[in-house]
Amino acid sequence: MSITSTRAVPLAGRRTTVALKIVMAVTGLLFVAFVLAHMYGNLKMFSGQEAFNSYAEHLRELGDPILPYGGFLWIMRVGLIVSLVLHVAATVILWRRAGRARGTRYVKKKSVGSSLSSRTMRWGGLALLAFIVFHILQFTTLTVQVGGPADNPYGRMVAAFEVWWLLLLYVVAMVALGMHLRHGIWSATQTLGLSNRRREPALRLAAVTVALITVVGFLAPPFAVFFGLID
Repeated sequence: MSITSTRAVPLAGRRTTVALKIVMAVTGLLFVAFVLAHMYGNLKMFSGQEAFNSYAEHLRELGDPILPYGGFLWIMRVGLIVSLVLHVAATVILWRRAGRARGTRYVKKKSVGSSLSSRTMRWGGLALLAFIVFHILQFTTLTVQVGGPADNPYGRMVAAFEVWWLLLLYVVAMVALGMHLRHGIWSATQTLGLSNRRREPALRLAAVTVALITVVGFLAPPFAVFFGLID
């Protein structure tokens, strides 16, 4: 075997790894944009039932008359599903490669320089994936109706978050989301070449800020419902 051919394999592997990391970064940032938009929509609960239901209805009418009723939402859902599949697939492949590259397992792992967010990134991602499936079954397909049925989006939100265990599940999921965002945003900026020694502190702060805003923004309506501030 020639020298060129022996070097081509690791080089191709490195290129594939970089490509997979870019896929993770780009799809991750798309999810960040969606999450922030979704959070904004949920906060309309504080504007009252009419405002929230009107917002939900407006989403179904976007693109009319070019798109059919609900067409925009289905385009968005398909795009998110494709992004999710790519994100998870890239994560699993890189995870398995890291496991093979590690070789023998050490008796004691060193976590120096790593944060809790980075150490729980993979398992937190799996927990979020399970929550997303449950969330879709509850608020999109209406297969699961915690708190009983309701004939409008506002009513479904109120009925659901009056149930204590669902609120607790939501809190756990949002904390996991915040940790995932905190590390994911910072990692994406590194992968896409946006970070350097001078920008790193600001980018870390931005990642933490986005994560905190997201967690607080998503938890505000459920807690308001549970404590009777929204009914």
